[in-house]
Formats: sequence, C-alpha cells, structure tokens
Amino acid sequence: MKYGSLIIEKKEYVYIKRILNISGYAEDFETQKSLQRLSEEIKNAQIVDEADIPDDVIRFDSKVMVYSENGWEKTIQLVIPSEKNTKQDKISILTPMGAALFGYSEGDSIEWDFPSGKQLIKIVAVSQDVNQKKTELPI
Repeated sequence: MKYGSLIIEKKEYVYIKRILNISGYAEDFETQKSLQRLSEEIKNAQIVDEADIPDDVIRFDSKVMVYSENGWEKTIQLVIPSEKNTKQDKISILTPMGAALFGYSEGDSIEWDFPSGKQLIKIVAVSQDVNQKKTELPI
C-alpha cells in the first residue's frame, strides 16, 4: 500500500460511516462481506482535509483503471449510491468493487472477495476530473 493505510477526506469519511451504518441490510452476502471489510479498513485510515488528499487516492468521483489477475481491465468511476449508472461505468461505494477501491491509490494491489471469488486487482491509474464539480454529499 503506497501510503501505508487508506486515505480518506474528512467529509467523505463521515458520509461513508453514515451509509455503512444504514447499509447493514444489503440483500446479498458478498456485498455485505465487502461492506464489513470496508468498515474494518476505515478504522485505520488516515483522515485528512480536502487540501491534503493526494491526487492519486480513490475517492468519490475518481476515475479508476483497474486490472485483474484474471486478465480483464476496466475503467470505472466511483460514486455515491444515488449516482450509480452501470451504462456509464459509474459504480457505487456500496458494491464489492466500490468498497474494495475506496481510499486506495494508484499502484496499489488489493486482494478482495468478489461475488465471483477472491481476486487480486491492481490499480493502474487514478484521475480526478478537475472540470467536474465534486459531488455534494447528502448530510
């Protein structure tokens, strides 16, 4: 892990804690497991101000290129649940892939339990869309 632990911006951390508290009712077991692991991982995260978060850390609205040891490569955008749109490759933090990626950075590799089984994925590239207004988190 490039920075030693997950890095999360303060407002995003508060929002994630809130949605994890109410998402304990996810229907599918794999999603529930992913959210539980995210909940455990953020206990040791570095919580930082907006100005101090590195550009290559995955957060809300980040575009991320991931590569799997199974040979697939995909570029996705991580979003809050209400903005998910699979046709536009916008995935929610409440999906196994979204939970796996949040707070990691470019160059990190993560072994995660996905619905299709345990996979090692590598974060190839992370970009922040500077032209796009950051999502206003519902508080």
